[in-house]
Amino acid sequence: MAETWIRLLGPPKIESPGTTPPQPKGRKAWAVLAYLALQPDGVSRSRTATLLFPDAADPLGALRWNLSELRRTLGGVSITGDPLRLTLLPPWHCDALELVGSANGRGVDPRTFDGQLLEGLSFADSPVFDSWLAEQRYRLENCIQSLLYEASLAALAAGAPADAVGLATLALHRDPFHADSTAVLVKALVALGEHRRARDEVTKCAELYHRELGLPLPAEVRRALSDSAPAADPELHANVATVRSYLDAGTTSLSAGAVDRGLDQLRLAVVLAQRTTDRHLVAESLVALAGALIHQAGGRGAEVADFLHRALSAEAPDGVSRTAAAAFRELGYLSVQRGVPDRAAGWLKRAMQAAQGIPDEQARILAIQGMLASDTAHYGDAVAAFAESRRLARAVRNRRQQAFSEALLGRVHLLRGDLELAAAALDRALDGVADEHWTAFEPFVAGVRGETYLAAGRLDAAADLIDRSWVMAELAGDHCYMALAAGAEARLFLAHGDLAAAEHWVDRGLEPKPWYLWYTARLLDVAAEVAIATGSPRASQFVERLAALASRSGMREFVVRAQSHRAELGDRAAAQAVPWLAKEIDNPALTAFLAQRHGVSL
Repeated sequence: MAETWIRLLGPPKIESPGTTPPQPKGRKAWAVLAYLALQPDGVSRSRTATLLFPDAADPLGALRWNLSELRRTLGGVSITGDPLRLTLLPPWHCDALELVGSANGRGVDPRTFDGQLLEGLSFADSPVFDSWLAEQRYRLENCIQSLLYEASLAALAAGAPADAVGLATLALHRDPFHADSTAVLVKALVALGEHRRARDEVTKCAELYHRELGLPLPAEVRRALSDSAPAADPELHANVATVRSYLDAGTTSLSAGAVDRGLDQLRLAVVLAQRTTDRHLVAESLVALAGALIHQAGGRGAEVADFLHRALSAEAPDGVSRTAAAAFRELGYLSVQRGVPDRAAGWLKRAMQAAQGIPDEQARILAIQGMLASDTAHYGDAVAAFAESRRLARAVRNRRQQAFSEALLGRVHLLRGDLELAAAALDRALDGVADEHWTAFEPFVAGVRGETYLAAGRLDAAADLIDRSWVMAELAGDHCYMALAAGAEARLFLAHGDLAAAEHWVDRGLEPKPWYLWYTARLLDVAAEVAIATGSPRASQFVERLAALASRSGMREFVVRAQSHRAELGDRAAAQAVPWLAKEIDNPALTAFLAQRHGVSL
C-alpha cells in the first residue's frame, strides 16, 4: 500500500505517490491539524476552539466544521474524543511526527525534513495561536538541525565520511555558526584525505566568527584539524589485560583529581582496544573516555559525541548492554544540555531499554530524564523520576548519584515554591557532597540552596551560600555554574533593591557561555527583570533572546516568562498569550508570579 504523507514542514500538503489526494480547505483546517498533531496527550475541544477561533460567534461550531473538513480529506486519520486526539492509521504518516520521534530508534533520513511548520501561513487573527506556532517553528527547526548533526556523526563513526560531509554541509546551510557541525565536516574531510579543503573550512569558520561575532575560532573546530591519537608503545601487547589496566589507571587518576593524566590514560586505552578484535572492549573504552571528558573536563562538542557514536557502532546496541545504555544516556544528557528535548527523550528511552536489570545505570538514566522533565516544566514527572533515581542509587549504595538526584529534586521544589521540601533535599545533597568530597558539584548545590534561602526571605543566609557558589565555580572555571551563581547574585541584589549591583552580576554571568542552555535561559530571565526595573533599553534584547532560546529548547515556563516580560513592555498579543500558555504548566510559584504581575487568574 502506497504511503500517504501529511506534510506540515514547508508549505502544507497531502502527498501520495501516483495520485492527487484531496487537500484540506482553508488555513484554519491546517492549523487545527498541526496543533493536534503536536499534542500527543490530546487537548480539550474548548481550549482548541478558543485558541484558533477567538473572534468567532460560535468557536466550538467553527472547530466542528474544520474537524469535519479534515475527516473528509484525511481518510486514514482518526480525530476523535474530548480531549481531541489525532491518530494516524496505515498507510498515513506525518513528517512533523516522524521528526519529533526520530530518536526512538526508527530510521529516518534527516534530508527529507525541510521548511518551517505551516510555511507561508500566518494567523494574525488568532494571536495566541500565532505565538504557539512561532514557538513550535523554533522547536522543530532546532530538532532538524540536531538530527542532521547527529546523522553526520553516525555516518563518520560508521566509516562513511562522504555521507558525513554531505550531512554536515546541510546542517551548516541551516546554521553556519554551528561549530560542532563544522568540526564533523573537518574530521570527515580529513578522513577522505581532502586536507586542503579541511583547512579551507577551518579558515572560513575562523573568518566568520571573527567578522560576525568578534570571537576566535571555536576550540572544537581547531581540534578537529589537529587531533591525533596518542602514541602507544608498539611493543605493548594490545589485549584485554592491558586495555583494562589503562582503564583502571585512568579511573584512579580521575578520582584523585589528576584529570589530564587520567584522560591520557583513557585515550591510550582506546588506541590499544582498537588494535584488538574485541568490539565490545572498543565500545567500553570509548564510552569511558567520553564520560570522563563530559563529567571531568567539561567536554560537550563533536569530539565527545563522535566517541559515543563510534561506541554504539562497535557495540551493535540492540538488547541489554551496560555499555550501550551508558552511551545512549550520555547522548541524552548532551541533548538535554543543548536544549533539544525531543532528541533527548528518544536517546533516554533507548538507554532505559538497554539498561533493563541494571539498577545503577537505571538510576543515572532516571536522573537525566528528571532533568529533561524539569527543564521543560513537566514538574510532576521530574519529581517522580528523581525520587526513583534516588531510591535505586540508595539501593546500590551510590552516594554521588544520591546527592545528584537530591540536588536536582531540590531545584524542582525551589522552582515550584515548595521551599521546605527544597531545603530538605538540598541539605541532604550537601551532606552527600561533603561525605564524597565532591567539590566539583558543590557550586551547584550551594547556589540552589542559597536561592532557597533567598526565596524564603533569609537574605544573609542566602548571600553566604550564593557567594560560595560563585567563588567555587569561578575557581573551577565551570561556565555553567558561573552562570547559575551570577544569576543567583543578581536575584539577591534585586531583592535588596540594589539594581546597579544586579546589573553588574547579569553582565558577569553573560560573559561565560555555558553548554547547559537552561542556565542561560534562567540568567536571561533575571536579566529581563532587572532591565525592566531599571528602564534599560536592553530589556527588549534580553526578552527576545530568552523567547527564542526557550521556544527552540522546549523550555515551556521560560516561554511563558518571556511573554510576561513582553507584556510588561507593552505587547498586547503577549499579554493575551500569557494566561493561555501558563495554564498548561503545573507550577504554583509561576501562577503566583503572574497573578502579582498581571493580575491574571489561571
